[in-house]
Amino acid sequence: MFVWVVVMSGVSQKLAGSLEQLKLLQEKGVVAIKSKQLSRLHRERLIKHGFIREVIRGWYIPSMPDEKPGDSTSWYTSFWDFCAAYLSERFDASWCLSPEQSISLHVGDKTVPLQLLVRSPKGNNKPTAFLHNTSIFDVRLNLPDTEYIENLDGVNVYSLAAALVHSSTKHFVSAPIQMRTALSMVTDASEVLSVLLNGSHSVIAGRLIGAFRNIGRDLIADNIIKGMQAADLKVQEVDPFDEKIQINFGRRDVSPYVNRMRLMWTQMREAVIAHFPEPMNQIINIEAYMAEVDDKYVTDAYHSLSIEGYRVTYELIELVRSGNWQAESLDESLDESKQHLDAMAAKGYWDTFQEVKKAVRSVLEGKNPGDVLEQTHTDWYLALFGPSVAAGIVKQSDLAGYRTGPVYIRQSMHTPPNREALREMMPILFDLLAEEKNAAVRVVLGHFIFVYIHPYFDGNGRMGRFIMNLMMASGGYPWTVVPVERRNEYMQALEAASVQQDIIPFTKFIATLR
Repeated sequence: MFVWVVVMSGVSQKLAGSLEQLKLLQEKGVVAIKSKQLSRLHRERLIKHGFIREVIRGWYIPSMPDEKPGDSTSWYTSFWDFCAAYLSERFDASWCLSPEQSISLHVGDKTVPLQLLVRSPKGNNKPTAFLHNTSIFDVRLNLPDTEYIENLDGVNVYSLAAALVHSSTKHFVSAPIQMRTALSMVTDASEVLSVLLNGSHSVIAGRLIGAFRNIGRDLIADNIIKGMQAADLKVQEVDPFDEKIQINFGRRDVSPYVNRMRLMWTQMREAVIAHFPEPMNQIINIEAYMAEVDDKYVTDAYHSLSIEGYRVTYELIELVRSGNWQAESLDESLDESKQHLDAMAAKGYWDTFQEVKKAVRSVLEGKNPGDVLEQTHTDWYLALFGPSVAAGIVKQSDLAGYRTGPVYIRQSMHTPPNREALREMMPILFDLLAEEKNAAVRVVLGHFIFVYIHPYFDGNGRMGRFIMNLMMASGGYPWTVVPVERRNEYMQALEAASVQQDIIPFTKFIATLR
């Protein structure tokens, strides 16, 4: 979160003084601001101008003054840091998340929960309401032994092994992706066995043995059995999952982000196949198909750019396509810098469209769509922002490649993976697309997983829709436009897939566009 600099006179000079106090707190890494950390005068001034907002009485977070009423972005981006500071203030070090929510953080899933479950011997067994219908529920319970508590980015959680042991049976059914990902992170039976033996957890041991066997980790399952038998504890093996999966996790430690993405793909693909029309088995006339793509360019550019907030017209898009756009064509009644930004975005879209068409032709000629995407997506991104760099709107360093820091999706409870994780995930996405036999799955999951990873600071939505249409071509489906009039429905479907792992709304949405 950053603070806008205000340099004016009068009231703004006073505001600048308040912003300086806020800046000092932010430089110290403070996200959860207690009322005593700002004077009443500074606090009230910052609230009035939208630079901070109250979460609960006496606690605030930084915000942006251009946020609209109901905008959740500043809260979702601050959630985990705020909760860590707030809980530490209330309970000192005597708190930790529930085993189930500890699992989520261990596997890299930082989706904002509607209710954060917290254990503490000082808990009051009541919820504390936060912004946007989120809350904390602190339960008065003893903590696990200190050896079973870890700190992840300021948040106290159960260790991975302890979280697996103490997670409820129903969580294996309600959150199979998270639980299988967590199980795949265990490389040796001793990690879990020590927790099981310490509590003589024979029933839980049977459940974990079945769970490890479910994901193909038979050696770990067998060694847990041997360890429990050596302690004279009888176990009955029970598989807690509803179904088997066809993924080989291997024997070595693999990124939980990669394993979670593979699990999402495997789980979601069946739902996509069930709710998306099968491609027509026909020979495609490549020249006719490409002509239809060209015919849809203006409509596609208008809607795709409008979805991202650019103010473009069909006339501007036609001018850019013809190469006749000039600075003197700007409307003097409108903001010149904003029009210039919009025009450069339109020029970048046109340039990218030409690169995507080359990729589409390659796919229609029989090349593997996953391989084509891997080889060309960097060219798309460079074309998308090249004009803005040339115009000085975007820094040259922004074209270096995948993002180098965190990014947040406006109004979304989903937190994209960190920079290290995305570099592990992108090659696997290309592999999954290259290996996938069903074109509908490539269409839906190619788009969704790309924006789920969010590999760039900007342009992810446009790139995702280009990927969708490249995969459309791989199945003989026509080039498809997402209309700006259905933007809310589109974003809500993506949110359901990201937060709830429910791909059906997004699948049905894309299917209705054809």
